[in-house]
Amino acid sequence: MKRVKCPKCDNYITFDETKYTEGQSLVFQCPQCNRQFGIRIGVSTLHKTHKEERLEAAKAAAKAAASKSPEETITPPQEGAYGGGLSSYGSIIVVENVFHYRQVLPLQLGDNVIGRYVRGTNINTPIETVDPSVDTTHCVINVSLSPHQKSSPRQKFSPPRGELERGLIYTLRDGPSGTGTFVGNTILRDQDRLRIEDGTIITIGATTLILQAGDAPEEETTAAPKRPRRRG
Repeated sequence: MKRVKCPKCDNYITFDETKYTEGQSLVFQCPQCNRQFGIRIGVSTLHKTHKEERLEAAKAAAKAAASKSPEETITPPQEGAYGGGLSSYGSIIVVENVFHYRQVLPLQLGDNVIGRYVRGTNINTPIETVDPSVDTTHCVINVSLSPHQKSSPRQKFSPPRGELERGLIYTLRDGPSGTGTFVGNTILRDQDRLRIEDGTIITIGATTLILQAGDAPEEETTAAPKRPRRRG
């Protein structure tokens, strides 16, 4: 399978190049912007699928690691429970469907604005999809440090499950969007702020997202040492 990029909106269209012969001309119509454009097999630039690119990158990393001496070898990070790439603050897994391929979107501290990628749209967590029911700014996942990481060790309280180990809080809200943001069968209202955790399934339009929680960097979750008291 290969991908071609729409020259107008940068949307990718996937097709099976093995069904065509070298030199054959093909005409595509972009489902996102309706632009028609042509390519020629063996002449035009074709892009590998996202999965093929990841496999090639993994093979290249393994080859580079094998060429190093044992003391120089760096152990690469392992994938999470859903097979996605790792991020210090977690990731969103975009489940593959008829509108797009599987994607892994790393999260960062603060607001992560999630939506359909369109050229010129300024969001920090875009999804490459032609799902028309996903808005360009559909929902937001806010990532923050868990307050108990900075609190006194004498303070007694029970943080929600998943926070003590990870030291991160994930809060979901709607964009607002035209089709809504769902967790399970519950739709978020404009004023809702929903705490989510590792493995939470989110639905936006016809697209399914899975939260893969991360671990806050040690320097940000470790409480600062107390200053010694001055003796009078």
